[in-house]
Amino acid sequence: MKISKLLSAAFAATLLFTISCRTDDPIVEPQPKGAYENGIFMSNEGNFGTPTATVSFISNDLATVENNVFSANNGNVALGDVLQNIGFEGDNAYLILNNSNKIEIVNRYTFKKVATVTDQVSQPRYIAFANNNYYVTNSSGSSKFVNVYSTSTNAFVKKIDLTNTGERIVEASGKIFVQNASYGSGKKITIINPTSNTIEKEVIIPNGNIQKTISTGGSVYTIASTTTDSYIYKLSPTGAISSTTTLTGIANATNLEIDGSKFYFTSGYKVYSMDITSTAVPTTPVLTLTDNSWSALYGFSVIDGKIFISNANGFTADSTVEIYSTAGTLLKTITAGKGTSGFYKN
Repeated sequence: MKISKLLSAAFAATLLFTISCRTDDPIVEPQPKGAYENGIFMSNEGNFGTPTATVSFISNDLATVENNVFSANNGNVALGDVLQNIGFEGDNAYLILNNSNKIEIVNRYTFKKVATVTDQVSQPRYIAFANNNYYVTNSSGSSKFVNVYSTSTNAFVKKIDLTNTGERIVEASGKIFVQNASYGSGKKITIINPTSNTIEKEVIIPNGNIQKTISTGGSVYTIASTTTDSYIYKLSPTGAISSTTTLTGIANATNLEIDGSKFYFTSGYKVYSMDITSTAVPTTPVLTLTDNSWSALYGFSVIDGKIFISNANGFTADSTVEIYSTAGTLLKTITAGKGTSGFYKN
C-alpha cells in the first residue's frame, strides 16, 4: 500500500510538472510570409510597345502604397510590355505579359522572381488553374488557343485550339471556362475538361454580347449586354444556364464583380449594385463618375467592401486610383503606374 501511494504521488507530481511546463511554453506567433501578404496588387499595363508595365501594392488598411514592386525586388529590371492579368496559385503569382510574350512567376508575398515561361506563348491574355496545371488564353492573329502548363515544373503540357477568340478564363468546380468574346463582341463560352485537357462543351449565351466572365462558389457568372438591356447569367459546372438576371433598361453593362452577397457592375460611368438573389433592377447608381473621358473607368473591382476605380489618364500620365466604400463614399485617392487595369487581393 505504501509503495502504491508513493507511485501515485510520483505520477501526480510528474503530471503537474508536465502541465506546468506546457503552460510556460512560449506562444509561437505565425511569422509573416513577406511584405505583400495582406493587401491588394494593382496591374499597370504600361504603354504598348515599351517595357513600362509595373505592379503597385496597397495594404488592406489603405495606409501603405508601393509602386514598381517587381523592379524593386528584382534588381531594378523592367517587368515587360503590357501586363494583362495576374493569377495566384499556392505561394506564387503569375504575371501575364501580353506584348512581351511571357509569363513571369514570382513569390506572391516577397515578389522575388521564381521563373519565366516563354515556351509556346503568343500574345497571352488571362490565366486559370486546375488539376495541377495552369491554363493561359492566347490570341495571336488568326490563332486562338489555350496553353496548358504544369504548376510543378512550368513545362508546356498541351495546346488546345479554339474556334473563337480566347479571352477571360476561369475555373469552377474543377472545370475550365473560356470566354470566347472580346471587346464587347461574342456570345460563346468553351468548357475544357482538365482531366483530359479537351473541349467538353460550348455554351451560347442567348441574349447580348458577353462583356466579362467570373467565377465564385463553384459557379460561373457572365454579364452580357445590348444597347438597351443587359443580362447576368449563372452557369452550372455542366454549362447549363441555371439562372438569368435581366437588367431591363440598363444598357451596355460590364465589369461584373461579386462581393459578399451582391453583384456590382458598371454602365457608362455609373456603378450599380444589387443583391444576387434580387430580381429588382437597380434604378439608382452607387456612384457616378464626373469624368467622362474614355479612360476614366479603365479598371474596376470590388474587394472586401471597397470599390476600386482607375483612371488611366489617357495613358499620357500615371493612373489615378480612387477607392470608395460600397455606399459610394470616397475613401482614398492614390497614384499608381501607367494604365492601371486590374486589382487582385493577396
